Amino acid sequence: MTRFPLHLDLAGRRVLVVGGGPVAARRVRGLQSAGAVVEVVSRAIVDGFPDVPVTPRTFVPDDVDGAWLVLACTGVVDDAVAAACAPRRIWCVRADDASLSDAWMPAVARVDDVVVSVTAGRDPRRAMALRDALTLAIETGDLPLRRSRNGTGSVAIVGGGPGDPDLLTVKARRLLAAADVVVRDRLAPVVPIADGVEVVEVGKVPGGPSWAQRDIEALLVDRALQGRRVVRLKGGDVHVFARGMEEVTACFRAGVAVEVVPGLSSALAAPTYAGIPLTARGVTQSFTVVSGHLPPGDPGSTVDWDVLARLGGTLVLLMAVGRLGAICAALIAGGRGEDTPVAVLQDATLASQSVLVTTLARASVEAQGVTAPAVVVIGEVVGLRQ
Repeated sequence: MTRFPLHLDLAGRRVLVVGGGPVAARRVRGLQSAGAVVEVVSRAIVDGFPDVPVTPRTFVPDDVDGAWLVLACTGVVDDAVAAACAPRRIWCVRADDASLSDAWMPAVARVDDVVVSVTAGRDPRRAMALRDALTLAIETGDLPLRRSRNGTGSVAIVGGGPGDPDLLTVKARRLLAAADVVVRDRLAPVVPIADGVEVVEVGKVPGGPSWAQRDIEALLVDRALQGRRVVRLKGGDVHVFARGMEEVTACFRAGVAVEVVPGLSSALAAPTYAGIPLTARGVTQSFTVVSGHLPPGDPGSTVDWDVLARLGGTLVLLMAVGRLGAICAALIAGGRGEDTPVAVLQDATLASQSVLVTTLARASVEAQGVTAPAVVVIGEVVGLRQ
């Protein structure tokens, strides 16, 4: 009989596994992932064996009746299992000696809706090594994942991190590799996008032209309803001083499938890249992240700067560089010491990153040349900077 690898669809197929050891357990998990209906015959099974029906006895030839595929994984009665399958014309895969099998199983990887199977000259370890390498390349978006045909549209709202593309999550890279449309913020990391992908820049430029939030939401919904995979690439994290929740809500209301992928906030990354710990034993046990988008005293502000001044700990300000003078004055008026160390971190994590170290009293003057995006760190931890 001609021997060949089995790449066929196992969904709903009855598969018999003879054996209850580690090899059988690994094969059963793979069969379950493929949707097979698995039954096991074995006198005993190892701890942690997958939850499948097990007949606890020695194999008998009639066990193979009705099976579409049989896997012999005992190392003891595999000859008998293969002998029972041959006259019944049932495929039998032997774990003990692939050269004696009528067929053999490939090493299979499943990542989202992508399935890769690998055979390597009947060398299972070589096949598994190749499979693992392909799996990693798929998961990190290093292989082309974009569909050639439209399917069910979706939106992924992705936090892109503080700017350095190396700080993108693995899932973010995979989604970008599969995207048909990328809707990009101004502060999102600059990453390579495949040819043919629609890229829409919707960044809000301070004092300049900007997309209305409702128009961004309508764009996401429109492209998804066309059957396209949309990635909304935002700077930082999706829900840290961003409008990710509004975009999620718009997708829900339109009946569009949506997922949210967290990103590394600049509130955490910027101090680390500048050599500043947000907390340190014996110095501070807390940090607070605050939006400085509105200055102290603004009717729309919900920040109590007097409380923050008394709270102590580390204070991290985002979107505050243009209002730094008023904020520093409010903190000093609330009781924070004028000599409290302050660090102003511009273009954090990028090659253009710069760090200005000053004090609460001098920050408004010394930071006049700093422009957004910038993160401000206030507290004794600034003095620990390496």
